[in-house]
Amino acid sequence: MGATQLAVIGGGNMALAILLGAFEEEAIDPAGVVVAEPDEAKQAIFIDRGARCVRDASSLADEMVSDTQIMLAVKPQVFPAVASQLGDVGDRVVISIMAGVQSETIRTALGGAARVVRTMPNTPAQVGMGVTAITLGAGAREGDDALAQSILGAVGDVVHIDENMLDAFTAVVGSGPAYVFALAEAMSTGARAVGIDAQLADRIVRGTIEGATSLLVDRGDQSPEALRLAVTSKGGTTAAAIGSMESEDFVGIVERAIIAARDRGAELGNNQ
Repeated sequence: MGATQLAVIGGGNMALAILLGAFEEEAIDPAGVVVAEPDEAKQAIFIDRGARCVRDASSLADEMVSDTQIMLAVKPQVFPAVASQLGDVGDRVVISIMAGVQSETIRTALGGAARVVRTMPNTPAQVGMGVTAITLGAGAREGDDALAQSILGAVGDVVHIDENMLDAFTAVVGSGPAYVFALAEAMSTGARAVGIDAQLADRIVRGTIEGATSLLVDRGDQSPEALRLAVTSKGGTTAAAIGSMESEDFVGIVERAIIAARDRGAELGNNQ
Protein backbone atom coordinates (compact mmCIF):
# COMPACT_ATOMS: atom_id res chain seq x y z
CA MET A 1 0.00 0.00 0.00
CA GLY A 2 1.41 3.40 -1.04
CA ALA A 3 1.56 6.42 1.20
CA THR A 4 -1.68 8.31 1.66
CA GLN A 5 -1.61 11.53 -0.33
CA LEU A 6 -5.12 12.72 0.56
CA ALA A 7 -7.52 11.95 3.42
CA VAL A 8 -11.08 13.05 2.63
CA ILE A 9 -13.62 13.63 5.40
CA GLY A 10 -17.09 13.07 3.95
CA GLY A 11 -18.06 11.05 0.91
CA GLY A 12 -21.20 12.90 -0.19
CA ASN A 13 -22.19 13.98 -3.68
CA MET A 14 -19.62 16.74 -4.01
CA ALA A 15 -16.75 14.58 -2.79
CA LEU A 16 -17.89 11.82 -5.12
CA ALA A 17 -17.96 14.18 -8.10
CA ILE A 18 -14.55 15.67 -7.33
CA LEU A 19 -12.74 12.43 -6.56
CA LEU A 20 -14.23 10.31 -9.33
CA GLY A 21 -13.42 13.06 -11.82
CA ALA A 22 -9.88 13.36 -10.49
CA PHE A 23 -9.42 9.57 -10.70
CA GLU A 24 -10.74 9.56 -14.27
CA GLU A 25 -8.36 12.35 -15.32
CA GLU A 26 -5.47 10.74 -13.38
CA ALA A 27 -5.06 13.91 -11.31
CA ILE A 28 -4.51 11.71 -8.26
CA ASP A 29 -3.88 8.01 -7.74
CA PRO A 30 -6.86 6.35 -5.99
CA ALA A 31 -4.40 4.17 -4.07
CA GLY A 32 -3.21 7.32 -2.31
CA VAL A 33 -6.68 8.36 -1.17
CA VAL A 34 -8.60 7.37 1.96
CA VAL A 35 -12.19 8.52 2.54
CA ALA A 36 -13.89 8.76 5.95
CA GLU A 37 -17.53 7.97 5.22
CA PRO A 38 -19.99 5.90 7.30
CA ASP A 39 -22.37 5.04 4.43
CA GLU A 40 -21.36 1.60 3.15
CA ALA A 41 -22.97 2.16 -0.26
CA LYS A 42 -20.82 5.25 -0.80
CA GLN A 43 -17.79 3.44 0.56
CA ALA A 44 -18.31 0.77 -2.09
CA ILE A 45 -18.09 3.34 -4.88
CA PHE A 46 -14.73 4.64 -3.67
CA ILE A 47 -13.37 1.16 -2.96
CA ASP A 48 -14.42 0.03 -6.45
CA ARG A 49 -12.24 2.84 -7.88
CA GLY A 50 -9.24 1.76 -5.82
CA ALA A 51 -9.44 4.13 -2.83
CA ARG A 52 -9.60 3.05 0.81
CA CYS A 53 -12.36 3.90 3.29
CA VAL A 54 -12.80 4.23 7.03
CA ARG A 55 -15.98 4.98 8.97
CA ASP A 56 -15.08 8.35 10.50
CA ALA A 57 -12.36 10.94 10.97
CA SER A 58 -11.19 9.42 14.25
CA SER A 59 -10.03 6.35 12.29
CA LEU A 60 -7.66 8.29 10.03
CA ALA A 61 -4.61 8.55 12.28
CA ASP A 62 -3.18 5.21 11.17
CA GLU A 63 -3.84 6.03 7.50
CA MET A 64 -1.92 9.30 7.28
CA VAL A 65 1.76 10.15 6.98
CA SER A 66 3.38 13.49 7.75
CA ASP A 67 2.63 15.08 4.37
CA THR A 68 -0.87 13.67 3.87
CA GLN A 69 -3.29 16.45 3.01
CA ILE A 70 -6.82 16.53 4.44
CA MET A 71 -9.91 17.51 2.49
CA LEU A 72 -12.91 18.64 4.55
CA ALA A 73 -16.00 17.72 2.50
CA VAL A 74 -18.66 17.92 5.22
CA LYS A 75 -21.44 20.40 5.93
CA PRO A 76 -20.34 23.42 8.01
CA GLN A 77 -22.64 22.38 10.85
CA VAL A 78 -20.78 19.06 11.13
CA PHE A 79 -17.29 20.56 11.24
CA PRO A 80 -17.01 21.03 15.04
CA ALA A 81 -17.62 17.30 15.58
CA VAL A 82 -15.14 16.41 12.82
CA ALA A 83 -12.53 18.74 14.30
CA SER A 84 -12.97 17.04 17.65
CA GLN A 85 -12.37 13.66 16.03
CA LEU A 86 -9.30 14.84 14.10
CA GLY A 87 -7.67 16.74 16.96
CA ASP A 88 -4.36 18.50 16.29
CA VAL A 89 -3.39 17.71 12.68
CA GLY A 90 -0.04 19.49 12.88
CA ASP A 91 1.61 21.44 10.10
CA ARG A 92 -0.16 19.92 7.13
CA VAL A 93 -2.30 21.27 4.28
CA VAL A 94 -6.04 21.16 4.93
CA ILE A 95 -8.31 21.70 1.92
CA SER A 96 -11.82 22.85 2.76
CA ILE A 97 -14.85 22.78 0.47
CA MET A 98 -17.14 23.95 3.28
CA ALA A 99 -19.20 27.07 2.65
CA GLY A 100 -18.80 29.93 5.08
CA VAL A 101 -16.26 28.47 7.52
CA GLN A 102 -13.29 30.83 7.67
CA SER A 103 -9.79 29.46 7.30
CA GLU A 104 -8.70 30.88 10.67
CA THR A 105 -11.60 29.03 12.33
CA ILE A 106 -10.53 25.79 10.66
CA ARG A 107 -6.88 26.28 11.61
CA THR A 108 -7.68 27.02 15.24
CA ALA A 109 -10.03 24.03 15.54
CA LEU A 110 -7.36 21.70 14.15
CA GLY A 111 -4.57 22.66 16.53
CA GLY A 112 -3.38 26.01 15.20
CA ALA A 113 -0.63 24.90 12.82
CA ALA A 114 -2.51 23.68 9.72
CA ARG A 115 -2.06 25.41 6.36
CA VAL A 116 -5.62 25.96 5.17
CA VAL A 117 -6.61 26.12 1.51
CA ARG A 118 -10.27 27.05 1.06
CA THR A 119 -12.15 26.09 -2.08
CA MET A 120 -15.72 26.39 -3.31
CA PRO A 121 -16.78 24.05 -6.13
CA ASN A 122 -20.28 23.77 -7.57
CA THR A 123 -22.44 20.80 -8.55
CA PRO A 124 -21.74 20.81 -12.33
CA ALA A 125 -18.44 19.22 -11.25
CA GLN A 126 -20.54 16.04 -11.39
CA VAL A 127 -20.41 16.28 -15.19
CA GLY A 128 -16.90 17.73 -15.45
CA MET A 129 -18.16 21.29 -15.90
CA GLY A 130 -17.70 22.76 -12.45
CA VAL A 131 -16.45 26.21 -11.55
CA THR A 132 -14.32 26.35 -8.41
CA ALA A 133 -12.66 29.13 -6.46
CA ILE A 134 -9.42 28.47 -4.57
CA THR A 135 -7.80 30.73 -2.00
CA LEU A 136 -4.75 30.44 0.23
CA GLY A 137 -6.13 30.78 3.75
CA ALA A 138 -4.70 30.94 7.26
CA GLY A 139 -1.17 29.56 7.47
CA ALA A 140 -1.03 28.56 3.79
CA ARG A 141 2.06 29.23 1.75
CA GLU A 142 2.58 29.61 -1.97
CA GLY A 143 2.27 26.19 -3.59
CA ASP A 144 0.10 24.68 -0.84
CA ASP A 145 -2.83 24.81 -3.26
CA ALA A 146 -1.13 22.64 -5.92
CA LEU A 147 -3.00 19.42 -5.07
CA ALA A 148 -6.34 21.24 -4.78
CA GLN A 149 -5.71 22.90 -8.14
CA SER A 150 -4.92 19.54 -9.76
CA ILE A 151 -7.93 17.71 -8.32
CA LEU A 152 -10.50 20.44 -8.84
CA GLY A 153 -9.12 21.36 -12.25
CA ALA A 154 -9.98 17.81 -13.32
CA VAL A 155 -13.70 18.57 -12.93
CA GLY A 156 -13.92 22.04 -14.46
CA ASP A 157 -12.59 25.59 -14.39
CA VAL A 158 -10.64 26.96 -11.42
CA VAL A 159 -10.28 30.61 -10.44
CA HIS A 160 -8.16 32.12 -7.65
CA ILE A 161 -9.70 34.81 -5.43
CA ASP A 162 -9.12 36.38 -2.02
CA GLU A 163 -10.79 34.68 0.93
CA ASN A 164 -12.90 37.74 1.70
CA MET A 165 -14.69 37.19 -1.63
CA LEU A 166 -15.51 33.51 -1.10
CA ASP A 167 -18.97 34.11 0.37
CA ALA A 168 -19.81 36.28 -2.64
CA PHE A 169 -18.45 33.64 -5.02
CA THR A 170 -20.51 30.98 -3.26
CA ALA A 171 -23.66 33.08 -3.66
CA VAL A 172 -23.11 33.38 -7.42
CA VAL A 173 -21.46 30.09 -8.37
CA GLY A 174 -22.02 27.63 -5.54
CA SER A 175 -25.74 28.41 -5.37
CA GLY A 176 -25.98 29.42 -9.03
CA PRO A 177 -27.01 26.04 -10.48
CA ALA A 178 -30.10 26.15 -8.25
CA TYR A 179 -31.09 29.47 -9.84
CA VAL A 180 -30.94 27.87 -13.28
CA PHE A 181 -32.93 24.86 -12.06
CA ALA A 182 -35.52 27.23 -10.54
CA LEU A 183 -35.80 28.96 -13.92
CA ALA A 184 -36.31 25.57 -15.57
CA GLU A 185 -39.07 24.78 -13.07
CA ALA A 186 -40.75 28.12 -13.78
CA MET A 187 -40.48 27.66 -17.55
CA SER A 188 -42.01 24.18 -17.29
CA THR A 189 -44.86 25.57 -15.21
CA GLY A 190 -45.40 28.29 -17.80
CA ALA A 191 -45.33 25.75 -20.63
CA ARG A 192 -48.07 23.75 -18.95
CA ALA A 193 -50.07 26.93 -18.40
CA VAL A 194 -50.21 27.49 -22.18
CA GLY A 195 -51.34 23.93 -22.84
CA ILE A 196 -48.13 21.93 -23.37
CA ASP A 197 -48.21 18.55 -21.65
CA ALA A 198 -45.78 17.93 -18.79
CA GLN A 199 -43.52 15.43 -20.56
CA LEU A 200 -43.06 17.61 -23.63
CA ALA A 201 -42.63 20.71 -21.46
CA ASP A 202 -39.77 19.05 -19.59
CA ARG A 203 -38.08 18.01 -22.84
CA ILE A 204 -38.27 21.37 -24.57
CA VAL A 205 -37.25 23.35 -21.48
CA ARG A 206 -34.16 21.20 -20.95
CA GLY A 207 -33.25 21.52 -24.61
CA THR A 208 -33.78 25.28 -24.63
CA ILE A 209 -31.60 25.83 -21.56
CA GLU A 210 -28.88 23.54 -22.91
CA GLY A 211 -28.89 25.35 -26.26
CA ALA A 212 -28.93 28.83 -24.73
CA THR A 213 -26.12 27.90 -22.33
CA SER A 214 -24.01 26.51 -25.17
CA LEU A 215 -24.59 29.70 -27.15
CA LEU A 216 -23.64 31.84 -24.16
CA VAL A 217 -20.37 29.93 -23.77
CA ASP A 218 -19.61 29.76 -27.49
CA ARG A 219 -20.18 33.50 -28.03
CA GLY A 220 -17.72 34.61 -25.40
CA ASP A 221 -17.08 37.84 -27.27
CA GLN A 222 -20.70 38.90 -26.75
CA SER A 223 -22.19 39.93 -23.42
CA PRO A 224 -25.30 38.21 -22.03
CA GLU A 225 -27.10 41.51 -22.61
CA ALA A 226 -26.12 41.55 -26.30
CA LEU A 227 -27.28 37.95 -26.74
CA ARG A 228 -30.59 38.76 -25.04
CA LEU A 229 -31.15 41.81 -27.22
CA ALA A 230 -30.43 39.76 -30.35
CA VAL A 231 -33.41 37.54 -29.49
CA THR A 232 -35.67 40.41 -28.43
CA SER A 233 -37.32 41.98 -31.48
CA LYS A 234 -39.08 45.25 -30.75
CA GLY A 235 -42.76 44.63 -30.21
CA GLY A 236 -42.36 40.86 -30.51
CA THR A 237 -43.18 37.90 -28.29
CA THR A 238 -39.81 37.90 -26.46
CA ALA A 239 -40.14 41.62 -25.79
CA ALA A 240 -43.53 40.96 -24.20
CA ALA A 241 -42.03 38.25 -21.98
CA ILE A 242 -39.00 40.31 -20.95
CA GLY A 243 -41.24 43.31 -20.30
CA SER A 244 -43.36 41.19 -17.95
CA MET A 245 -40.22 40.08 -16.09
CA GLU A 246 -38.95 43.64 -15.83
CA SER A 247 -42.25 44.82 -14.43
CA GLU A 248 -41.74 42.34 -11.58
CA ASP A 249 -38.15 43.56 -11.01
CA PHE A 250 -36.57 40.33 -12.29
CA VAL A 251 -33.00 41.66 -12.06
CA GLY A 252 -33.63 42.97 -8.56
CA ILE A 253 -35.05 39.61 -7.46
CA VAL A 254 -31.93 37.80 -8.60
CA GLU A 255 -29.64 40.44 -7.11
CA ARG A 256 -31.37 40.20 -3.74
CA ALA A 257 -31.21 36.41 -3.89
CA ILE A 258 -27.44 36.52 -4.38
CA ILE A 259 -27.02 38.99 -1.52
CA ALA A 260 -29.15 36.75 0.73
CA ALA A 261 -27.01 33.72 -0.17
CA ARG A 262 -23.81 35.66 0.52
CA ASP A 263 -25.08 36.82 3.89
CA ARG A 264 -26.19 33.31 4.85
CA GLY A 265 -22.71 32.01 4.03
CA ALA A 266 -21.20 34.60 6.36
CA GLU A 267 -23.75 33.68 9.05
CA LEU A 268 -22.87 29.99 8.80
CA GLY A 269 -19.22 30.86 9.25
CA ASN A 270 -19.87 33.09 12.24
CA ASN A 271 -21.82 30.31 13.95
CA GLN A 272 -18.78 28.03 14.12
